[in-house]
Formats: sequence, structure tokens, C-alpha cells
Amino acid sequence: MKVTDKSYTCENCHCFDISKDGYVNLLMSQQSSVKRHGDDKVMVRSRRDFLEKGFYKELLDGICDAVKSNVTENDVIADIGCGEGYYTGAVLNCGDFNVFGIDISKDALKYAAKSLKNAQFAVASAFSLPFSDKSVDCVLNVFAPSAYEEFSRVLKDGGLLIKAVPLEDHLWELKCALYKEPYKNKPEIRNDEIFKLVSVKEIKYKIKLTENEDILNLFRMTPYYYKTGREETENLLRKNELETTVHFGVEIYEKR
Repeated sequence: MKVTDKSYTCENCHCFDISKDGYVNLLMSQQSSVKRHGDDKVMVRSRRDFLEKGFYKELLDGICDAVKSNVTENDVIADIGCGEGYYTGAVLNCGDFNVFGIDISKDALKYAAKSLKNAQFAVASAFSLPFSDKSVDCVLNVFAPSAYEEFSRVLKDGGLLIKAVPLEDHLWELKCALYKEPYKNKPEIRNDEIFKLVSVKEIKYKIKLTENEDILNLFRMTPYYYKTGREETENLLRKNELETTVHFGVEIYEKR
């Protein structure tokens, strides 16, 4: 693409304007009939407010350690499913990298692009990434859909995929407060044909929430918010204290 101060133009002469907030929307209208994509304003605001209080600091540190130990300065890092840019911003501070953030939610990227001026952001699908073949050194994928074939396409030979995934006990006590029959998280399905697992770091600890707003922000930033009935939600609305387990895996893969 040719880039100007205000737009991107592709080889087929499609023009994509850069928004006033600093991101570009590359999601073609024919790709989906849904008018709103990805996380809405409620989820974005709740996640931003929750994460900024440092409850997931150990995960943030684990991701930064993986980047600093495995990615070389001036490499291209693509944060796929970057949301409002909490982890993207931390990666920017890890070294002199060329960082791109991709998310399907315009509401999320409005915040990311405003707050992080040293990265470039685009609305696009993880399953149709706006990168050339073998142009990316590292894909970062935090709690987002795993488009393994597309990740492989854009990664250079031997490129890395760094993933953060919820493990079986993640938010167990929150689920117990919501549901009569809570369930453990199932392991994510890996694609061993395309990516070789290099390492896994397990992070597990408990967080104590002492304000109802923090409890609700945690709830609203999860998929449970849209899948939980009114009665179960009302039980949570009355809580002013909650201690719950957070259980993450930071996985590093190499493209085969």
C-alpha cells in the first residue's frame, strides 16, 4: 500500500482514509453483513479500566519477557486482536520494534490509536490480515481468535507466535459466583502442523477485588457478560468483594 498523511491506497486503487483518531479501517464491507464488529464500547471501557489497575500485571510482565527474550530490535511485531492496546503499549516499551495493532473493533482501536502514537493500527479481521506474505517477525495474540494459517502466511520463515491463553482455573471463583454449575476452561486446540511449540509459561495467582465496579468491569470484559442471564447477573451486582483465581499460559511457537 502507498501511505500518505491521510490515507492508504492499495494496488487496486482502493483508498482507505486514516481516521481522526489515527487508525485505518481496512475491513471491507462485503466481508460481513454485521454492522458492528468485535468488542463494543462497554467491553472496551471495562477492560481498559480493569487492566489499568494492574490486576493482570504478572501476565503483562510474562508477555514482555517473552518479547524481550525472543524478538530482535527493528523486527516487525503484529499484535492481532490488540483491543485497546494495553499489551501493545507494553511491547512498545520493551525495545525498538515496528509495532502494528490489528483488531476488528473500531471502538477498541479508537482508544489504542489515541493513546499509542508509536504504533500503527488497522481495523481488520485476524483471518484476512493486511500484511504481505512473510513480512512479519513476530505475531502477538492475547486472548484473541487463533487464525493459525493466516499467522503462518504473514510470518517470516522461523518467525514466532507469542500467545496468551486462559488456562483451566481462570476466573473460577467468578464463575462460581455466577453459575450453579460452573465449568473449567478447556485447553485451546493447537495447530502442530504449522507451528512448533517452543515453550509454555504458566502464570497463576489470585486477585482480590474490593470494589463492586472492579468486579463488574471484570465481568463485562469477558464473554460471560453477553451469555449470562439476568438472575445470575443480579447476584454479581450485589457483591462488593470477590477473590478469584487468574490462570494464564504464555506460549511461544515457531513457524515450521
